[in-house]
Amino acid sequence: MILASMCRMSIVTLLVLLVIAGICGAIGNAIAGSGTGGFLVSIVLGFIGAFFGTWLARQFELPMFFTVNVNGEIFPVVWSILGAAIVVALVSIVARRRHYA
Repeated sequence: MILASMCRMSIVTLLVLLVIAGICGAIGNAIAGSGTGGFLVSIVLGFIGAFFGTWLARQFELPMFFTVNVNGEIFPVVWSILGAAIVVALVSIVARRRHYA
């Protein structure tokens, strides 16, 4: 479904979504207290955070608020930020354990 959706979207829509995901990932990264990675890492974190955050919201039956609609594609900004922060925190905990072991 996502692949079919990406095939239909324009380059401008994809670029706008990448920028939004990058900003959300950077904010989530900053909330978790990790300053590592550049804008590409932030973009990946933003998309992973969007998937993970949206999944968590559905599991707890929480509403989708503050979403951005870009040419028919909806991006959950708040859940992307929170999901990215959780993912960064989990990765830093695992990396810290591996470092001290």
